[in-house]
Formats: sequence, C-alpha cells, structure tokens
Amino acid sequence: MPDDAVQQGLPVIDAADCAAGGDLHSVAAAIRAACTGPGFFYIRNHGVPDAVIEQAVAASRRFFHLPEAVKAETRANLVHRGWHRAGGAVMEGAKKPDLKEFFSIGLDLPEDHPVVLAGEKLRGPNQWPEAVPELKPAMEAYFSAVGACGARLLRAVAVSLDLPAAFFEPSYTLPLQRTQAIFYPPQPADDTDGFGVAPHTDFGCITLLWQDDSGGLEVRERQSGAWIPAPSIPGTLVVNVGDLLGRWSNDRFASTPHRVVNRSGHERMSIATFYDPNFDAAIDPRALGAAQPVYEPTTCGAHILGRFAQAFAYRKSA
Repeated sequence: MPDDAVQQGLPVIDAADCAAGGDLHSVAAAIRAACTGPGFFYIRNHGVPDAVIEQAVAASRRFFHLPEAVKAETRANLVHRGWHRAGGAVMEGAKKPDLKEFFSIGLDLPEDHPVVLAGEKLRGPNQWPEAVPELKPAMEAYFSAVGACGARLLRAVAVSLDLPAAFFEPSYTLPLQRTQAIFYPPQPADDTDGFGVAPHTDFGCITLLWQDDSGGLEVRERQSGAWIPAPSIPGTLVVNVGDLLGRWSNDRFASTPHRVVNRSGHERMSIATFYDPNFDAAIDPRALGAAQPVYEPTTCGAHILGRFAQAFAYRKSA
C-alpha cells in the first residue's frame, strides 16, 4: 500500500525535523511541493504514540456500537461537541447526506472561562457518555498529542510559505481544534451515488487524519481530475490543506477535493483533527505577503461558522 500511494503522487514526508532544533527547511521544501502539487501528503515520525491512537480507536468503536438512544444522550450541541448522527451532514453540492456518524470534541473550556463568558461561539466544555467512561481519557490524550503534532507541523508550513517559523503561533493560543472519531458503516454494493463523505474540501487550516486499513479515502488529482486512492500507510497520518489556509495564503496552497467511499464490506474508522486557529484570529492574505489578495479579510470563527451553517442539520434546526 505505501508504494501505491507514493506512485499515485501522494508523498510521504518525515516530520521528525519539525521537533525543536530540527532542520525545518528540508521539511518545508517537501511540504511546499506537496501543497502546490497533489494537496495531500503523509507524515511519518509524527510523534503521536501508537498506544494513544489504539486506545482512542478502541474507546470510540465501543461508543459507536452503543444503541442509538444511548448515543443520543450526548447528541451534538451548538458548540459542536458530542455525537453527530448518521445523515446529519450534507456536503455542499451533494445529493445525499453522508453515510457516517461521528463524535466531536474540542478545546475543553469550563463555563466560567473568559471566552465562554464572553459568548464566543463554538467554545465550552466537551460532553462525554457515561456508558463508555474510557472515551474521555482516551480522546483527551489523542487530542493533546495530535494538537502538539499540528503545532510542530505548522512551523514547517510557515517556512514553506516563506514566513518565520513562529508566524502562526500567536493565532493558536486557544486553537479552535476539532477532533472527530468517525464511524462509517459498510456501504451497500448497489449504492452507486452514496458516499461515506461526499466530495468536499475541508473547512479549516490543516487536517491531520488517522485512518484504519479499510481504504476508501480518495483525492481528486488536480491536473487530470481523476480520483486517486489515499490508503492507510502504517505509522503515518494523512495531512491536507483546508479552505482557511487556502484563503490565508491567497491560494498559494489551495485545498483539494476528497471523498470517502467505504467499499470494504465492513465498518471503517478514522479520527480526523481540524487544527484551526483562535476563533478571533485574523485571516488576511496580506499578512502572508499577498500584494493582490483574492479574498477579503475575515476571522477563523466567521469562516468556520459559515461552513457549519451550510453543512450540518443540527445547526439548521437549532
């Protein structure tokens, strides 16, 4: 499988040098080539321990196997935390809802935290199912480890955009990170127009994805428009640019459409982390050197809320 992915043009980048003291320039050059080419790449030596991944996957799988009425006790609230039922997400332009359910967490802020008291949207505490007590420590450990990986990786992304390595750090003091355990049931063989996730681009800055070995993730190759597989490669995470970084970089790094079709005949699991900046972070292409910006300035929060309003049924009915 690793050879298939590389042959299809999805590079595997060694992220070891993203750690303190590493040579960011070699990693940055590889990231620049990937982000101006296929738009997706794998990273190895990412620093997220195997045990942390395994525990998060096992606890999440147990949660998804609960009766629907039990899962609904933690149904998604307006801060986007909790269980999102199957059929609750429709990607822009899709004919049908996605054939997936997911459990979402974010930065866990108590009700008396200043930004929560100030009414900043998408902020607040996580919610956890009593029926799976191990889900909380397992997902919190994964959230922390993958967030640290995202912070290290963004240093190389900054250098790849000809910026100081620490450029993004002031925008990530209270990141709007969302980590989602995602469950895909087997797709019926005769379902020719349904998707686990319909073709879409991600909403935020960068996405870091762990996936099991079921296959199903496909990336639209920019030059030909063909859909190419992005299979699981042991020891790696998949990384891609989202719309927010595309906007911030004035499309120097544009987001790439992708989709999931679970043809495996069995359930599929993944954990996606959308590593996004502070809610009020200014997203202005001029700050990244754009002399002729294509996009007007906005904030991370305004952008993400706009995309949520389009995609998620629970927000439409609130």
